[in-house]
Amino acid sequence: MMNIETEVRDIKRYVIEISKKFDELLSEKEIVSVMKLSERSLSSFFKNEPDIYKIADLKVRYK
Repeated sequence: MMNIETEVRDIKRYVIEISKKFDELLSEKEIVSVMKLSERSLSSFFKNEPDIYKIADLKVRYK
């Protein structure tokens, strides 16, 4: 009887861990999706905006 209870507790713990990891993955996926959407929707806006800094403004140039 104790073996079954122990196994059920272990299974419950594993299910909770898997659920937390799944939630983390979903959250990361949502963040990446929103970032891609922002990039796409704002690209036309920024394309028409003048540059704030130009290469001539640089004090140090790296090659």
